[in-house]
Amino acid sequence: MNKRLDLGNVKTLSFVRSLWLPAGAGILLFLFAYNAWFQTNAGFTYVYQNNVTGELSVYTEPGIHFRMPGLSRVTEYKQVMTLSFGQDESVSTTRHLPPIHVRFADTYTGTIPATFRFKLSSNPEKIIQMHREFRNFENLVDSLLVQNARNVMVITATQYTGEEFFQGGLNQFKAKLEDQLRHGIYVTERKRVEVEQIDLAPVGIDQADPSKLRRTKQLVWKTVPILDENGLVQRQINPLDQYGIQVTQVTVGDPKPEPQLEALLADKKRLVAERIKAIQEQETAKAQAKTEQLKKEIERTRAVQDAQRAKELAVIAQQKEVEVAKQIAERERVEQEKLKNLAVIQKQKELEIAEANRNIQKANAEAAKFEAQAILEKGRAEAEVLAARYAALGAHQAVYLAEINRDIAGLLYPNLRDFRIQMPQNYVSTGTEGQQRLLTNLDVLSAFAALGVMNQLGTLSQSPTPVPTQEQSPPLRPAE
Repeated sequence: MNKRLDLGNVKTLSFVRSLWLPAGAGILLFLFAYNAWFQTNAGFTYVYQNNVTGELSVYTEPGIHFRMPGLSRVTEYKQVMTLSFGQDESVSTTRHLPPIHVRFADTYTGTIPATFRFKLSSNPEKIIQMHREFRNFENLVDSLLVQNARNVMVITATQYTGEEFFQGGLNQFKAKLEDQLRHGIYVTERKRVEVEQIDLAPVGIDQADPSKLRRTKQLVWKTVPILDENGLVQRQINPLDQYGIQVTQVTVGDPKPEPQLEALLADKKRLVAERIKAIQEQETAKAQAKTEQLKKEIERTRAVQDAQRAKELAVIAQQKEVEVAKQIAERERVEQEKLKNLAVIQKQKELEIAEANRNIQKANAEAAKFEAQAILEKGRAEAEVLAARYAALGAHQAVYLAEINRDIAGLLYPNLRDFRIQMPQNYVSTGTEGQQRLLTNLDVLSAFAALGVMNQLGTLSQSPTPVPTQEQSPPLRPAE
């Protein structure tokens, strides 16, 4: 029984071993295939290290690339990095750090929030050099970019006094900070520098113009750049240049001074406000005195002007009366002249009308004369023509009569061709004096009725008598 169990166990182990080898080979093949390639994305730089050959390759564009599984390494670097010192943490940045603590040239301190934006080089050689020294992205940011940004900020702050920085020097400070980050830190030395300031003159009663500015000088210790023979600023080696890293943007936030410097600035602000108030009060007093003086001057001037105005008004009134009289006289003269001119114009118009009528009558007379003469001449000519015509007709009387008879015959004979004269068959007479007349309407109607009967009888006598046929008997005659 035990031998049978041992035999079964051996067979089971043999079957499991036979399945384990293909499964292990499949898993190894899958792992090999999965690790045989890697993907690159936009916005990142990849350094591929082949541990077999020791070769380093740089990829900056997105794609899929082959790698040696298990014998290679891919390191990822962001192409653009943002370091935020004390700025809003809600913004997506590479590092969020506290604001940079700086010390100014007059030993005052403060904190300055800022943001720095860097961009990696696209040169593969510089990328490989950077990778050899820092080995990964985290070391690059912490060891180089953060330290360099903080160092340049601290060095730049030593070139300004605290009062100078917080009283309008922030813009110039930002320009110098960005310049040193991009091109290298200035080579500086600590010197006692004479600073020229412009302040308001002291307030006093004897001061003519208390708002007038005056120039004052003050000696302070500052870190100033050293210039070369050409007058250019000497610079230290920029650690970013050897790796080709560029500074693309620098922004500075709202700086905060230390309490002592803040109190000093507040005291100066209060003193300036009190000074301004004192100047305003002094100016107000002067303005009030000048106002009173001006009021009196205005009253005196107003009185003089009123008297002068009254005098001028009187003169103007007299001049106005004279001018009115002149205008009235001139208007009357103009009216008389106008009437005279109208009379002359009217008489001239009547004369012209008379002249025109005379000319018209003269022209009519001459026209009538010429017309009568023309009629006379025309009558004479017609009489002479008629006389000549009659003389000619008298000389040829026989011919003229023959032509007249010919013309009469030509008109008469064609019209007498169908002419007939028919006498009436019946006659009704109304009677003459001494004979019997038709005195009434009845007599007239009886006469016309008799005419009708006579016409009918005539018609019957003229119509032919129909011949009777054999089939038709002759009509019966009336009894006599």
